[in-house]
Amino acid sequence: MTPSPHALAPPSTPRLRIQPTRSTRTLLDGGWWPRSTDPLAELPGLVLAIDLLHGPIVRLVLNADAWDGNPRHLTVDGRVLRLGHFTSQPATLLTAICRNDDRVDLLVVPPETPAVLAEAAMALAATAGNLVHSPQLLVAAGKTSAPDAVAAHPAAAGPAGSSAPTAPPPRQRRTGNRPTITTKEQTMTISRNTIVAALRRRGQHTRADWVERELPAQVDTSRHAGLLATLRLDLTELGGPAAR
Repeated sequence: MTPSPHALAPPSTPRLRIQPTRSTRTLLDGGWWPRSTDPLAELPGLVLAIDLLHGPIVRLVLNADAWDGNPRHLTVDGRVLRLGHFTSQPATLLTAICRNDDRVDLLVVPPETPAVLAEAAMALAATAGNLVHSPQLLVAAGKTSAPDAVAAHPAAAGPAGSSAPTAPPPRQRRTGNRPTITTKEQTMTISRNTIVAALRRRGQHTRADWVERELPAQVDTSRHAGLLATLRLDLTELGGPAAR
């Protein structure tokens, strides 16, 4: 039997923003901007990224109507994940359940969203203390950062007169200390090869392989701060990032 195209193609690097540190006083953990509505093409890269941050995912919960098909299982990195599709799940929300019972809730930005609005929405979703629900977050991001982009994407506003849904129950969070990284305001980068070498010295070859395959040659230390912190990489020990 000929393998499917998705089995042959490596997972793409997801357009993803996740809080560097976890907060219980927030509705979302971050935002994700898929390139299409094909779950088999978009989900594997997202799963691998979340695996690095929060532990292996065992189940994903998605909206039943927002995707091209509703597969019940997904094979990623040699393991099989369960997928749940529900009409009650907002189209703008994806929930990942990890093996350690941790839960990650992400804003799903529609693929056709203008780039300025998508980036603003993901940044807001990844802001600690955000209390805007995912169905209203695109509009909230547009009002504060990109009003023109909202006008170009009226579907984000939702039905007139709609109100925010009831806040979800408090989520169980892992409370272990997580390292943080302080970065300068200007864009800074560090060589991917430097990160890979550091991980291999520790014997963390699986993580090194993922970084080598998925991250760009120069890693943006601001955009990937959460990932670098979770990998417990001290930038000063790595020689410090170089200004782009």
